[in-house]
Amino acid sequence: RAIGRAVSLVEDNAPEAATLLEGLDRTRFDQALVLGITGPPGAGKSTLTGALTRRLRRAEKRVGIIGIDPSSPVTGGALLGDRIRMMNHALDPDVVVRSMATRGRLGGICAAAGAAMRILAAGGCEIILIETVGIGQSEMDIIRLADLTLMVLAPGFGDDIQAMKAGILEVADLLVVNKADLPGADKLLLDLATVFTDAAERDLRLLETTAGENKGVATLLERITLLAERCRKDGTLAARRRNAHALETVDWALEMLRPRLTELAEQVEHAPDPRLAAEQLLARFKTGTEI
Repeated sequence: RAIGRAVSLVEDNAPEAATLLEGLDRTRFDQALVLGITGPPGAGKSTLTGALTRRLRRAEKRVGIIGIDPSSPVTGGALLGDRIRMMNHALDPDVVVRSMATRGRLGGICAAAGAAMRILAAGGCEIILIETVGIGQSEMDIIRLADLTLMVLAPGFGDDIQAMKAGILEVADLLVVNKADLPGADKLLLDLATVFTDAAERDLRLLETTAGENKGVATLLERITLLAERCRKDGTLAARRRNAHALETVDWALEMLRPRLTELAEQVEHAPDPRLAAEQLLARFKTGTEI
């Protein structure tokens, strides 16, 4: 309940949020691992998240789950379906599930997701799983936020592999073919194998699971652990977190400016082109001549 209230304060940008975030135990976050789970709808991300959670609990790890759901364009609310799908973990005191709405934000996650994962880490969660909305190729925000990212695909998405090569497939740490018992799984694996030029990397980072039957999940967790250890040793994880901190700072600055910018945009004399109007708007901030 305390974690839930803390996340809500940050989501709502409440006055108490700043004090709360300043008081978090940074050491716990440094020791935690943040795992992003992304991919198109229907790939089985929630099932795989649940299967990983069961495996982690057997290892006596405290797990935090952030499930991002799309917001309604009318009410701003969300179905929060991930919380429904995670109900089998609801009674476990060492699994903390928090559903969050995108609130109209593109990129598959929401502005407060970074703060939420730090709150979960401060609450003792050793591994934090962030499951994104499931909008496919535009989910690049999770790459910037997570320590490691899993791209989950299922048979039937193979035709899109060529188009996706220049995007998230090239930067995801692990490519997972879920629902590997279905027809077309072998072809999808072959298509994904072409993403890698190094055979050793392919063998490490490409694998198949059938999460609904708990097949391949143990191997997946072993690969996650191996990659995490490698990233810690070679400095990749530290570099990613520095970059994530800088980008999240910019994101929050823009988020805080958005209401004021919207208000000013409705008041300024409109230029013939929105880009020119935006330049005029920013000029007011530079010169300190806000309306």
